[in-house]
Amino acid sequence: MELNERFGGLPNPKEAQSIWDDIWHLEAHHSTALEGNTLVLREVQTLLEQGRAVGAKPLGEYNEVRGYADAAQWVYGQALEPGDWHDGRLLTLAEVRQVHHAAMTPVWDVAPHPDAKSSEGPGSFREHDIHPFTAGITPPAWPLVPVRMQEWVAEVCLVGERLASAASDQPLPSDQPLPEVLARLHNEFEQVHPFIDGNGRTGRLVLNLVLVRLGYPPVVIFKRQREAYLSAMQRADAGDYGSLGELIARAMIDSLNSFIVPNVAGPARLVPLAALVDVTTTLAALRQAAQRGRLDAVQGADGIWRSSRKAVDAYKASKHQRRPVVSTAASEQASSIRIRRADVA
Repeated sequence: MELNERFGGLPNPKEAQSIWDDIWHLEAHHSTALEGNTLVLREVQTLLEQGRAVGAKPLGEYNEVRGYADAAQWVYGQALEPGDWHDGRLLTLAEVRQVHHAAMTPVWDVAPHPDAKSSEGPGSFREHDIHPFTAGITPPAWPLVPVRMQEWVAEVCLVGERLASAASDQPLPSDQPLPEVLARLHNEFEQVHPFIDGNGRTGRLVLNLVLVRLGYPPVVIFKRQREAYLSAMQRADAGDYGSLGELIARAMIDSLNSFIVPNVAGPARLVPLAALVDVTTTLAALRQAAQRGRLDAVQGADGIWRSSRKAVDAYKASKHQRRPVVSTAASEQASSIRIRRADVA
């Protein structure tokens, strides 16, 4: 894979923060929009970057996006820097339930599913049977969900083991290309429909957790692709994974290009700070800003700080933002508070 061979693998969020943020915004917006959320991308960006709800939409819609975004961040973090508890498997059942819990808790707090029992909240499997899907597939009866999910997770892990043992230029032992394997796994998850609500969102988040652990960036299925996505899922229900595999493959290419292209050229490419010095900014100033965390930069194992032209431009713009004026009275009050705190200490 070019990302591994030429650029040393998938960069972590600190090394390519602007790219990860763009994917994060897009995924939170489009994946919830597929389920009917009406927030536009600008409203999603404002919510995630500033914590402000703009647009006068129902509270549940903001919480839905916020929950999905929180779950996506957890997915990215666990995939790139898993905790000490992670046992090396591609996926665990506990992680599936954690993703659902993170994604659904905020919206559940204000708009829980009307038919849900108290035991069917975020992170808990359904205790209701589901009506047949449009294509005629009927999800398993609810008592069978735990064992079906254990079998599904075991299948995901088997794919990970086969990929780890196969040469990078060889097909999977099943002779299916990877996107079709992922399509089959994604479709099988949705067929089980393990939760009373939020299965589509959770399925796409879990798909991205698997992808990033395999060394790929997360994918985004756009809201304009909704009809094609649903049609491909129906065809997959009948055992034809070609359309869904193609949709996933194209999304994988788009995400890969998001990381590869800036490394070839462009304002997001990470370079030594010395390459970003100009007539308005010295190397010492950039290094100091990086050390203080005011400039988005990363220090390599060689001790050299690296950043991007885009990050430097953002740092310069922040320097020229006017600071709020503090009145004399407020300043004196703050000083008085500090003095009283010092006396207490």
